[in-house]
Amino acid sequence: MAGVSTKEIKNRIRSMESTKQITKAMEMVAASKLRHAQARVLNSRPYFESLYNVISDIVSANSEFSSPYLIPRAVKKSVYVVIAGDRGLAGGYNSNVLKLAVAEMKDKDVTVLPIGKKAVDYFRAHKVPMLTEQYGAAAEMNVGDCFGVAKQLCRMYLSGQVDEIHIGYTNFVSVLSQTPAVMQMLPLVAHPRAKEERQTDIMYEPGSEEVFAAIIPEYVGGILYGALCESRAAEQAARRTAMDAATQNADEMIADLSLKFNQARQAAITQEITEIVAGS
Repeated sequence: MAGVSTKEIKNRIRSMESTKQITKAMEMVAASKLRHAQARVLNSRPYFESLYNVISDIVSANSEFSSPYLIPRAVKKSVYVVIAGDRGLAGGYNSNVLKLAVAEMKDKDVTVLPIGKKAVDYFRAHKVPMLTEQYGAAAEMNVGDCFGVAKQLCRMYLSGQVDEIHIGYTNFVSVLSQTPAVMQMLPLVAHPRAKEERQTDIMYEPGSEEVFAAIIPEYVGGILYGALCESRAAEQAARRTAMDAATQNADEMIADLSLKFNQARQAAITQEITEIVAGS
């Protein structure tokens, strides 16, 4: 019986060692992808900030300025762009952003534009109306896709098909901290800038309203691309942390099983000696 017990323990140790190799490899892959994702986040922020400053300048410099993108409406129909991952094994990354988005959608007439396989699968399973399932692979979505989606959303907003547009994503704070967030994209909330902060004496051709109308789809596309970059970095950071924790747990289980194996082997040897002594 002792031999069978030690054999089972050895099998479990080998199984845990194989699992540890997998989790360690996934941690290293996530760490490598995280470095590239962080670089994309840093590169995307200046573009978004420049667009936002231009929008704020136009709104601040024109006291009688008006645009359909700025005027709030009675909300009857909403669109939520929700960004999740393509795979699991990333801790609470997917579940956290999906839970927050669903909470924000409560009691609203909503259509969802999911980005990422986990988002598509979730809203399909819960039978939430989806604008499209075209972007089921978040890792394959590029800048052109983001601006294409932005133009489509702006057309829907201007035509009155939807009254507000939000985006749910995960904000990359640090390697150990990722926070889900929901941001309103349209109608636009532009905060006027102080006079000393503005770039004065700027002439817009053909006019500020025309420039504003042309720049908003670019701005929405910038938000979407920035949120996608943030989410990718957050996903890799969450996966790295989860795989590191799994590797440590595997180490602890292997140590515990090794101790049990040695105890079982020692008990078997002691039993054999006792039987030999008793027989003699």
